[in-house]
Amino acid sequence: MKIAIGSDHAGFELKQKVVAHLTEQGIHVIDVGTTSTESTNFVTYAVKVAELVNANEANYGILCCGTGIGMSMAANKIHGIRAALLSDSFSAKATKEHNNANVICLGARVIGESLALTIVDTFLTAQFQGGRHQKRVEQIMTLENKR
Repeated sequence: MKIAIGSDHAGFELKQKVVAHLTEQGIHVIDVGTTSTESTNFVTYAVKVAELVNANEANYGILCCGTGIGMSMAANKIHGIRAALLSDSFSAKATKEHNNANVICLGARVIGESLALTIVDTFLTAQFQGGRHQKRVEQIMTLENKR
């Protein structure tokens, strides 16, 4: 499994902890930055992660910023991305099982490290259920083609 991960300055420290956690599990991590807590624009990193997922160069993406809101908004603008802002493990499981999300967004100023790692693990171990949910995912994806 390959995970693309990115953050802005506010999510940098959480990103580093998530990278270490995934690496300890033997998961290949593609870290697109940022590399410090120096102020930067979240959109740059949301796009990098989303494009890696969309190109199938990563199975999933993880984005960290202060609230996760901006990252989720930006990532969802990239074709093929279903990004979910998560702050609990129930939603982490449900968004994979029901919405086949491929990017998760975490708010470093909203959730703590322990909860963030639980959310990541829950998301990565959940499986898309297909069935009645497949039609709904297809409907979501059809929205990308409407302008």
